[in-house]
Amino acid sequence: MATPIPHGGGLVAARRRFPSAPEPWIDLSTGINAIPYRVDLPLEAFTRLPEPEAVAALEAIAAQAYGVSDPAMVAAAPGTQSLIHLLPRLLLGKRVVIVGPTYAEHAAAWTQGGSRVRMVDRLAAAGTPDVVVAVNPNNPDGARLPRMELLGVADRMAETGGVLIVDEAFADLEVGTLAPLLPHPGLLLLRSFGKAYGLAGLRLGFLLGSAALAGLVREALGPWAVSGPAVWAGRMALADENWRQATMARLTRDAARLDALLQDCGCRVIGGTRLFRLVALDNANGAFERLCQRGILVRRFDGNPRWLRFGIPAGEGWSRLEAARPALIGR
Repeated sequence: MATPIPHGGGLVAARRRFPSAPEPWIDLSTGINAIPYRVDLPLEAFTRLPEPEAVAALEAIAAQAYGVSDPAMVAAAPGTQSLIHLLPRLLLGKRVVIVGPTYAEHAAAWTQGGSRVRMVDRLAAAGTPDVVVAVNPNNPDGARLPRMELLGVADRMAETGGVLIVDEAFADLEVGTLAPLLPHPGLLLLRSFGKAYGLAGLRLGFLLGSAALAGLVREALGPWAVSGPAVWAGRMALADENWRQATMARLTRDAARLDALLQDCGCRVIGGTRLFRLVALDNANGAFERLCQRGILVRRFDGNPRWLRFGIPAGEGWSRLEAARPALIGR
């Protein structure tokens, strides 16, 4: 059995390990919007299987929201994670290059699919394999890859029959998506719904690519792959551009507020997006433990003992984090 890949979350395990921590826990470990989009779902979203027309309407709204010219190039799925594991079976790329360090599920999925996976630390070193995978903004550091450099790789991949996969899971509240470039024979994108809209439990994501590939994804997923509640919520949220713009403005302010708090505690902010901040500090594992003792869960990294990642707090999360300053300072 493969060793589980560590991710954010894990409140059950945290409560088990720190039984004396105050409730409720504040989970800042996942990079999910702490103020979710408010949805009022009709009962039929739960009692009826989603009609094909409703899924098509969701994909059309997603196309408009993401800047894709044709809804046929958008395939809805039960979360981006399902697409990450599906693509190795559809694309059959044997030589795969992943720009990292990054979200580890990409390498795991291609390796499990029988591909030879090579990691590189910069896009320029990718060469011309069958598949190149890049995450933009990157997870966990929020690093951005230049648009023209990505386009150059996509053009080169198209010439050799390969494809550049860009995981834009954290792009909804950022700028610089490649979606308007589609269709492009050497490019496909992955988009996550749950992070920006704070509704990760719905499990909704999208593949953006050629109409032919989107069709293959729909066929592989089969009927009713996306739940009725996800179809309803996705249609409402993705059509609400005013909410997205207001949320971007709020999170810009809140990210700056969090940066100031963390820097005041001796942390060095080394990256992030509007949904999370990555910091470096001495004895990050110790700070992680002290925060957990105060009922605050952040993300630590086994591969880098000086890193911690903080989601953007909301509501009570701010006062709890303010009160936990001594945990970061080392007291």
